Amino acid sequence: MAFQNPSREEIKEILLKAGNIAVVGLSDKTDRTSYMVSQALQNNGYRIIPVNPSVSGEILGEKVYGSLKDIPEPVDIVNVFRRSEYTPEVAREAVEIGARVLWLQLGIISDEAYEIASQGGLTVIMDRCIKVEDSILIGKR
Repeated sequence: MAFQNPSREEIKEILLKAGNIAVVGLSDKTDRTSYMVSQALQNNGYRIIPVNPSVSGEILGEKVYGSLKDIPEPVDIVNVFRRSEYTPEVAREAVEIGARVLWLQLGIISDEAYEIASQGGLTVIMDRCIKVEDSILIGKR
């Protein structure tokens, strides 16, 4: 069966229940989409956990981790800002840490990542912007 994103109502429920959102590929450069989207999510009350092996210290006031496996607390959503070819490995790590959702940002699609994550019990969302979905479905908290 071909991939299909969850319904808008299901996405709304995912966002309402989300605690920690690990952002893979979060840049420390303020002009990057990953930074702006993550900052907007923070402003709407979400907890962002930056994941970027090439950045040390903090981004948006949160400690940066080199990989999902390094995060010492539960992760609800793994939000991915990496090219499609890198997403299967991210999906494997998301399964390994027990995340609930693998969310590939706008323009990112990977059938392999979908297979890995869905077989591991994760809900998968692809080619959608989490900030846009949050704005449409929930708005300012």
